[in-house]
Amino acid sequence: MESYIKLSTLNDYIFCPKSIYYHNIYDNYDKSTYQEEAQIAGTIAHESIDHKSYSTRKDVLMWLEVYSEYFGIAGKIDMFFQNEWKLIERKNRIEKIYLGYKYQLWGQMFCLEEMWYKVNSLSFHSIQDNKNYPINKPSTWEILGFEHFLKKYREYDLLQTNWIQNSEKCKRCIYRELCDFYGSSLYPQLSMFD
Repeated sequence: MESYIKLSTLNDYIFCPKSIYYHNIYDNYDKSTYQEEAQIAGTIAHESIDHKSYSTRKDVLMWLEVYSEYFGIAGKIDMFFQNEWKLIERKNRIEKIYLGYKYQLWGQMFCLEEMWYKVNSLSFHSIQDNKNYPINKPSTWEILGFEHFLKKYREYDLLQTNWIQNSEKCKRCIYRELCDFYGSSLYPQLSMFD
């Protein structure tokens, strides 16, 4: 069987494909050794979902493992309100709905639907400011774009030579000190990526 793609890495891959490599290296380490303040705050804010203590309602599924054989993706959902057929992904603070956020939520929806759950609505919840952001279910074109994205994700080669660095993203990356592209002035052969 081909390995599945973790839903939690979809936005990370869009941010920087190389970050997936570093994320997997540190997956079994104490997060406090590499996470920064924003990531730690997000982890703390998410604890009530992780421990399934956010709600006692019987119709609310929390932290449910999901999988789609068709798309080859797997992960966990935050909250699914079965009586309303509503899927919610919680983020510590949302300033913008990134494409990677949508891919993560759409992926959760695809998994649930393949598991015979009906999903009528999707939304993000920003924990810090208690705001909800409903999003549309994907169109046919968006589904095709999602499939193309997953294909690119699977074909990505960490050692490819034509990778182009985004220095603004590198400055915000929690793995920047480990990456051979960060501060590429140390690597003259890579100076074209500055």
